[in-house]
Amino acid sequence: PMETLTTNMENYLEAVYELSRGKNYARVSDIAERLSVSKASASSAMQTLMEKGLITTEKYRQVYLTEKGLRLAELISGKHVIIKKFFIDVLAVAPDIADTDACAIEHVISSDSVSAMERFLEERDLK
Repeated sequence: PMETLTTNMENYLEAVYELSRGKNYARVSDIAERLSVSKASASSAMQTLMEKGLITTEKYRQVYLTEKGLRLAELISGKHVIIKKFFIDVLAVAPDIADTDACAIEHVISSDSVSAMERFLEERDLK
């Protein structure tokens, strides 16, 4: 079964995922900066994600996603992308508002609803 995380932990995992694109790891300082939290908070969150087997760290400087962490992060990030696209393309919401709302909604929306949004976008794009 997929690991259940708090909204806060999902945000941390998503930050690791986004920051590690292209170089395979993220730094705690960059994670803290991206989420506007202290390095201590980011380090504490990394400890939680590590206990759940979602990341590994190297002396708390470099943070790497595990296979399990990558799968979960892709799921969360994928939801974000679909919701944001739906809000912008279908509902004509301003991109910055769509991004903020997608970030809030991605943690509580069901996969079924996201899949329905995705199907709607695909069908619309085929016409």
